[in-house]
Amino acid sequence: MAWAHRSVRWLTALLIVLVTLAAFLPTLHNQFVAWDDGRNFAENPYYRGLGWTQVRWMWTSFDMGHYMPLTWMTLGVDYLLWGMNPLGYHLTNLLLHVANAGIFYFVVVWILKLALSLRPERDHALTFSAGLAALLFAVHPLRVESVAWVTERRDLLSGFFYLLTLLAFLRSCERNERSRWRYWYWLALALFGCALLSKSMAVSLPAVLLILEVYPLRRLGGSIGWWTKPAWRIYLEKVPFVLLAGVASAVAFKGQAVVHNMAPLTRLPMPHRLAVSAYGLAFYLLKTIVPSSLSPLYELPATMNPGEMRFILSYAAVLALTAIALALRHRVPGMAAAWLAYVVCLLPVLGIFQNGPQIAADRYTYLAGLGWAILAGGGIVVCCRSSIRSGLVVGTLAICVVAASAMLTWKQVQVWHDSESLWSHALSIDPNSSFARNNLGHELIRQSRLGDALRHFEQSLRTQQGKSADAEAHNNWGLALLGQGKPTSAIEQFQQALRIAPNLVAAHSNWGTALIQQGKPAEAIAHFQIALAIQPDLADTHINWGAALLQQGRPAEAIEHFRQAARIEPHHAPAHTNWGAALLQLGKRTEAIEHFQQALRIERDLAETR
Repeated sequence: MAWAHRSVRWLTALLIVLVTLAAFLPTLHNQFVAWDDGRNFAENPYYRGLGWTQVRWMWTSFDMGHYMPLTWMTLGVDYLLWGMNPLGYHLTNLLLHVANAGIFYFVVVWILKLALSLRPERDHALTFSAGLAALLFAVHPLRVESVAWVTERRDLLSGFFYLLTLLAFLRSCERNERSRWRYWYWLALALFGCALLSKSMAVSLPAVLLILEVYPLRRLGGSIGWWTKPAWRIYLEKVPFVLLAGVASAVAFKGQAVVHNMAPLTRLPMPHRLAVSAYGLAFYLLKTIVPSSLSPLYELPATMNPGEMRFILSYAAVLALTAIALALRHRVPGMAAAWLAYVVCLLPVLGIFQNGPQIAADRYTYLAGLGWAILAGGGIVVCCRSSIRSGLVVGTLAICVVAASAMLTWKQVQVWHDSESLWSHALSIDPNSSFARNNLGHELIRQSRLGDALRHFEQSLRTQQGKSADAEAHNNWGLALLGQGKPTSAIEQFQQALRIAPNLVAAHSNWGTALIQQGKPAEAIAHFQIALAIQPDLADTHINWGAALLQQGRPAEAIEHFRQAARIEPHHAPAHTNWGAALLQLGKRTEAIEHFQQALRIERDLAETR
């Protein structure tokens, strides 16, 4: 009989995995998108493989301000298996998420069993409710950003280890497992370390464990007290977790300092940060209940007024929910626990530690949404046990919500299909977003739709006049003019971009390219030198420098730059094409042909190379 009940639980977990897989299946058709994927993968040679050079970089790099060596190692495996085919990267993301859905189901069973004093082997209502709770989390449209965006592999991998840590911790608390307490405790600590090495946002876990100690474990507070000997034992158990979280927090702050990504107090004073924090708490909860108008970027306004109605309403909502949770803490302790865990999980990414251009982001709910799903599961199981009728009504309603969420997720996944669909959607949500316009315009340049791109850059400059985003808009505008064969007009835009942002590498590099078009290779090389001094791993800049040297009749020196470009990006066809052209100038036809062949192996449709 016990075997049969275990089979039901495992079949339920399998069903959850299959439903989640079906909801997110369109991700396998998606591409890399122009939203950090280019910088992380297409332009990043350092993660490609698991050799000593790559592993050393993964464990010492703060690329784009993040320390996540385990995440990089999974991406290195993807590269070994798939090269630069986005299908494999999306497949890994999807498999991680469906695994998280299955693991979360067992976490919910364990927590609801403890909270409601149930025996899972004899309570099918618990199995049913926990399954619905896991699906409410797994197929919610707010999960799409974490799953469909390859860059957010860190959310999924960190969540995987986070959930396994919770399982190991809960197992260590079982009375019949006290003899093996040390094993499960140290396993939980090791898994927590893995979560932190995947993404630092897992630092919330020690606080979440303390919340679980209060409810549903009831080993802290209440009749146990807060400062008794048993309570101190609980606190001491958490010290290693807190120490790991402290180290990870310090490393995370160092990473943000390296890229200067944290907004200074002069730009975002504390009253503004508190307003952003309250807005985030209210915003994510609203989107959890009504997941409409989801966007890849909810842009932080350049000028903020904490007295705006949306911020006042956010403060009111946060205070009201806090008051309700406190008032019901004895009758509905699960609500207080869920609300506190929600706040704790979001704390690292609220406005207090503001970084990046966003006021909020869907991906930040990946861990924060767990508590609400568990609370919903608890409500369902209580209704199912109170009467058959109420159980049928609530269960049917929950199934309908899950089905609607899955359909919305299926649709939202396709928004992330490619860069054009992503940023077109973002502009449909917020037509005044300069970041969305710049990113869409840049994608249109890649498609050689230069006129459409120019219109977006002009509109971006009109809506963002005098703001820091202007630099990117001017640079992109110049790039479009360069594509139209107007190097003089393009240079004016690059100059304007550099007046706003003197270290904008792309503007220096593009200015050099424009000078090559004007037949001024010596001046072009000066700009390539500046660009590479700021960021040495720019393959295209090395290629352009080599082209300038070829223009000067210096093929031997040019070859060194093409060699550098091929070292940085081994699968960069133009590096080999230009290398071959330089060898032709030196009269080395056999070697030149080898490089042309190498370029054509990478990209077959290079007419000039043929």
